[in-house]
Amino acid sequence: MPAITHLLYLHGFRSSPASAKATLMAQAVAQRHPQVLWCCPQLPPSPRQAMDAVAALIADWPRAHMAVVGSSLGGFYASWVARQTGCKSVLLNPAVFPARDLARHIGAQTQWHAPEENFYFEAAFVDELEQLAQEGSHAPGPELALIAQGDEVLDWREMRDRYPRAQQIILPGNDHAISDFALHLDGVLGFLDLV
Repeated sequence: MPAITHLLYLHGFRSSPASAKATLMAQAVAQRHPQVLWCCPQLPPSPRQAMDAVAALIADWPRAHMAVVGSSLGGFYASWVARQTGCKSVLLNPAVFPARDLARHIGAQTQWHAPEENFYFEAAFVDELEQLAQEGSHAPGPELALIAQGDEVLDWREMRDRYPRAQQIILPGNDHAISDFALHLDGVLGFLDLV
């Protein structure tokens, strides 16, 4: 596989580019791989708008030299990007059935990292997640999945079963945030093979 020159990071539901994992990755890429184009956009609540914005953002990226990393709902989005582009992907406790899981979160929400920021998660967004889930079956490019058995939000077995083709790192215990992500950063960067 060619070395990666363009790296996209997609955050999870109620999260942001200020998340701990996104911040750690951004710092590591800037320090160790300064020639890599790093992009971690703030995603809108609408899944369709989020993926339309991402598609526009990466429209001119070289498919053979790009990769995507996503956490939780961002992992679901990252899998969608990988299915559309064929790029390498890293999935961190990826949401497997977000339409099912987020259907109970319809209504007013706040951002984790900025509680003063509010948004409304609409019922229509659940339908958008269902539609995205049907767009492509398997990512053709290499996949790495970090799956925490102690995830308190998502079922680790569903993640394991959803990505049988991925190189899987099953983390005993741990949590949804992968609080010790710094310990796994070298492995993630090694898999990505950044320039």
